[in-house]
Amino acid sequence: MFIIAGIQPKRTRLDKRPATCPRCGQATASRQRVDQYFSFFFIPLFRVSKGEEVLWCDHCQMGFAPQRPGPTVEDLRPAPTCRRCGRPLAPDFNYCPYCGAPR
Repeated sequence: MFIIAGIQPKRTRLDKRPATCPRCGQATASRQRVDQYFSFFFIPLFRVSKGEEVLWCDHCQMGFAPQRPGPTVEDLRPAPTCRRCGRPLAPDFNYCPYCGAPR
């Protein structure tokens, strides 16, 4: 008896909208993920592990890490501090929990 089974990669397209490739500049890139599937007689049956998301260009056949959004303006603002004791306050506090002074 001869059985063929194993793990094989399978590419999954996450977004149908084309994106611009950072290398060639053509609108042939899309967000994709390569997952590992258990296969039996070369038929993928179920996913074993989930892969990382990449921006894959069909024209130049290259993958790129997706661009992550940078910090927002709220992330760059310094944390509010108490006027009386100088300790940091949560943004939604109206009174200092340490000394009771109004914000």
